[in-house]
Amino acid sequence: MLVFDHVSKRYPNGYDALSDVSFTVEAGAFVFLTGPSGAGKSTLLKMINGVERSSRGQVHVAGQNISRLPARKIPGLRQGIGVVFQNHQLLFDRRVYDNVALPLFIAGMKPAEIGRRVRAALSKVGLTGREGDWPETLSGGEQQRFAVARALMNRPDLIMADEPSGNLDQQQAEELHGLFRELRDRNGQTFLVVTHSLPLARQADRVLQLRDGHITEVDPNG
Repeated sequence: MLVFDHVSKRYPNGYDALSDVSFTVEAGAFVFLTGPSGAGKSTLLKMINGVERSSRGQVHVAGQNISRLPARKIPGLRQGIGVVFQNHQLLFDRRVYDNVALPLFIAGMKPAEIGRRVRAALSKVGLTGREGDWPETLSGGEQQRFAVARALMNRPDLIMADEPSGNLDQQQAEELHGLFRELRDRNGQTFLVVTHSLPLARQADRVLQLRDGHITEVDPNG
């Protein structure tokens, strides 16, 4: 699913965000990415969805060499990747249904199919019947679950979550990561989750750690 082959990223100001990073994530894996602020985690995620390009080395996603993918094909790549952000990025002037359905509205899908997919996604995250609610009436944990439902809309093979539990309390964070694990076990999707919390990372199959642009694999129970 994911292959980083000796990838480095140097920005124009001379800052090396990633240095000779190599790792592989198999399809269906549940992987956590940890590391301090400024370690290069966000840069790594941006490379996976084509926002950033490597300075050296190759990035492969689902068999595609992103480092050589023409710009016109990047939108197609992103349709196969669901993204969950720390701050939910919900639109508070729209009800939950419109928030969750937004990727399908943009894709021009027929309303009947959109409705079917929204209901299915809400069922998967345990929020059936809540599509008429306004975002501000939801708890932080519920808002993040709706954000997960939105990430599922295009039925992606890969879901990336960037510090998704950063604004949640410990119980909500554990429930969210448990949901990720349940979705992976049920649907076989690949999950790459960024977190600062090694205790939460114990739920993962593998834990990768970035520090000063270099990556290592660590034992979360060690």
